[in-house]
Amino acid sequence: MSIIKFLTSKTFFKQILLAVVAVVVLCFILLKWLNVTTNHGDFETVPELKGKSIKVAELELKDNNLVMKIQDSANYNPDYPKFSVIEQEPLAGTKVKENRKIYITLNPSGYRKMNIPENLIDQTYRQVKPTLEALGFKVGEITYVDNIGKDMVLKLTHKGKTLKAGDKLAKTSIIDLVLGNGNRQ
Repeated sequence: MSIIKFLTSKTFFKQILLAVVAVVVLCFILLKWLNVTTNHGDFETVPELKGKSIKVAELELKDNNLVMKIQDSANYNPDYPKFSVIEQEPLAGTKVKENRKIYITLNPSGYRKMNIPENLIDQTYRQVKPTLEALGFKVGEITYVDNIGKDMVLKLTHKGKTLKAGDKLAKTSIIDLVLGNGNRQ
């Protein structure tokens, strides 16, 4: 039997028709199965978690059939309480599937501690101020004492305690400076 005769035979067309019907039925069954297993059309709304404690956020997410994943944070935000949610992904009001992971960023207990840099003593105020501000410190009260070096930093203090290189202070701490006034003692 030649190949052309086989391709035009009744048996070949029956087999092609059966294969097409089998593929259509298989696709129909697969699509119905996907609708059932993926809960097609069923969504959960992500609640607003910003400013809430970990416990409250966890309860709200469980009530909405969502999963909480905590991301580490070093960005302290004084507008929020300690260990409260400061960011969330996806955002509140977003429609998501059940058991979706909601990533939250927590507010740490405070600003991270920074080292007081070396070589600040005997530098000018113009050099020391930007260095301290770049590290996140704030320059507080400036006191002048008799010293021949005008505007020369003689001492750094925080809440009355003298600071030295390597001491650790929380970011945004206020550092007071003692400067020379240019007069001899």
